[in-house]
This record gives sequence, C-alpha cells and structure tokens, in this order.
Amino acid sequence: MTANRPAAPLRIAGAIRTDVGCVRQLNEDSVAFIASAGRDDRDYGALALVADGMGGNAAGEVASALALEVVRRVYYSLDKIPSEALRAAFDAANRAIFDYAAKHPDCAGMGTTCTALGVRDSLLWLAHVGDSRAYLMRDGRLTQLSDDQTLHAQLVRDGVMSPEDAGKGAGSNVILQALGTRLDVEPTIWEGLPLRQGDIVVLCSDGLTNLVSDARIAEAVSKNPPPVACRLLIDAARRGGGHDNISVGVFVAETDIADPAI
Repeated sequence: MTANRPAAPLRIAGAIRTDVGCVRQLNEDSVAFIASAGRDDRDYGALALVADGMGGNAAGEVASALALEVVRRVYYSLDKIPSEALRAAFDAANRAIFDYAAKHPDCAGMGTTCTALGVRDSLLWLAHVGDSRAYLMRDGRLTQLSDDQTLHAQLVRDGVMSPEDAGKGAGSNVILQALGTRLDVEPTIWEGLPLRQGDIVVLCSDGLTNLVSDARIAEAVSKNPPPVACRLLIDAARRGGGHDNISVGVFVAETDIADPAI
C-alpha cells in the first residue's frame, strides 16, 4: 500500500554543452550546470544557465562570462525563495556588466541574454532576459516556456506581424532586452512550476533555435539521454550552417530513490 507514503523529491540530472559553430572564431556563449549546492547544511538545489553574449571582439564573451559568474554567486549566497534569488542575481549581473563596460571602452555596448533555471523542493523556477530559450517536454509535448524578447516576437504578440514573417527582413535580430546594456532591466521570472517524474527541461541559445526546429528538438530530447541529445542537436545546427555559437542543455526530472512496489 502506497497511498499515504509521500512522493520522493525530484531533482534534475542532465548535461549542457556549447560549441563555437562553423563560422565564428570566438564562442561568446557561456553555460553552466550546478547539480546541487548547499550552505549551512541546507540544500539550495540545482542551477542551470545559458548566456549568449553580444558586443563584438571579445566583449560578448566578457558579458556572458560575467553574467554566469555573478548569477551563480548571488543565487547561492541568498537565503531567499528561488524567484527572489534569481531576480536579485539578474539585477546584480546587469549592474556588473554595465559597470565593467563603463570602465573598459573596448567593451562599450556589450550585453548578454540570460536564461536560468533553478530547481528546489521539486519545483522549477525560471528567469529570462533576451532571446535564449527554455522549453518543457512533458507527456510527449514540447512547450516553449520563455517568450523571445525580440522586436519581431513582440510584433507577433501584438498582432502586427504573422508568425510566418517573424525572423525575416529588417529588425529580425533586434533584441529588446539584454543584461548590461542599460542600468535597469526587467527579467521575466516564473514562480515555481511543480515538476513531474520524467519532465525534460531544455535551455538553449538562438544559435540552436534559428537552425533547428522545435520538432527536431523534441525528437532528440525524448529519444536520447541528455549528453547524446545535446550532441545531436549541436550537430544538427552545424549541418544547418552553424553561423552562430550553439549552446544547449537538457535536464530530466528524476527521483534519487527508487519507488519499490509494496
């Protein structure tokens, strides 16, 4: 009999990879996955992040690396619920990048997208700025959790542009928000989403989604373990031209403890 036994807590396990692509000489993406971190004997859960830097020369690489380091450090330093910790971490990263650019003229105008997920107490928390993406694969269906913060995506949401025309022509590469480009930024923060056993979460930069369809992403992550899915998706983007850096993380919700029949 199992009705009165509490469900085992869920954690995420997975893989994250980044690739320079086929055209660019420098990889300006930064990625991280911390499976678990604790302080004062308390488990602060997992954190995964994709940041896609912009700014030319090495500036984009600097911006994305700063975002990764500051978000990681601040998130795990605060005794707050994940939504508050993520907001504070994004605010701190935005200011750190902005201040660095002000002190280094060769980095003027640099910025970075940033999409991060935290998992704690079987809940998924998300924070997002820019056009990197987060997806949830559940019950065989892939759903985009994040909204692209681009000019064309906003025009589609406003009913001014059709989805078929998005990504084509003038303004297709205009990002409405990025960390570090101005003093104030408004990240989108999702409250905790209850995870289910077998849920798959995908993080990726637009170097993947500009070249690989959602259907191909769904097929790869549903049929392969995370390290293999990451490799297959990066290979698919490279075959499609690989004109940008490519980053992808695939994470599966699972229990630490087997659920034996009683």
